[in-house]
Amino acid sequence: MKDSLDIQFISDVMCPWCVVGLGNLNKALEQLSEKIETTLTFQPFELNPNMPAEGQDLSEHITEKYGINKEQSDQNRDMIKTRGKEVDFDFNFTAESRIRNSFDAHRLLHWAQLEGKQAELKDALFKAHFTHNQDISDHQILANLAASVNLDPAAAKGILENNLFADEVRQQEQIWQQNGITSVPTVIINNAYAIAGGQPAEVFKSAIDEALEKIQADKTNAG
Repeated sequence: MKDSLDIQFISDVMCPWCVVGLGNLNKALEQLSEKIETTLTFQPFELNPNMPAEGQDLSEHITEKYGINKEQSDQNRDMIKTRGKEVDFDFNFTAESRIRNSFDAHRLLHWAQLEGKQAELKDALFKAHFTHNQDISDHQILANLAASVNLDPAAAKGILENNLFADEVRQQEQIWQQNGITSVPTVIINNAYAIAGGQPAEVFKSAIDEALEKIQADKTNAG
């Protein structure tokens, strides 16, 4: 009988390291698939909750927020591209790349979880933003992305236009912030182990193995 793991993946669609972290987490889970069953839930976190509707030029945003120059910013992007290739993801940074407000994307992800399509939509959102440079704050684009993973685009449009799940998303964000989460990605395993950052697959696998050892120890003690 396989052991069960609950994994909470706290992230923002605007975060490239969240793409890397998710890719490596999935690699680790695949390596362990014969002995574990995993429930993976994506939790909301906004790196830029006050981002205006028109977004902001990526280079301008990075240099302003992190106090680095263009050369340092370019070096960071090159590193992210390399790490992306390691998890078969194409980061396509261009002069037109912009940071967007991700709140509506998080509302749609909340709905997608209820519909059993959260992982598929998360992947579609990452690709739309980082590979295809689409505006994932645009309601029509979000509805199209919902349709691409076999969710009802009309239902998605209704959710977005009527501000559904806004309270739920804000409440989830507050819960994680109150629990000390200040950066993403952060991966929580069985509410006991926290791993921060876009770590290599080996780091995730090691943490999962540790969690499995604890499960086995608890079973032994209970027996």
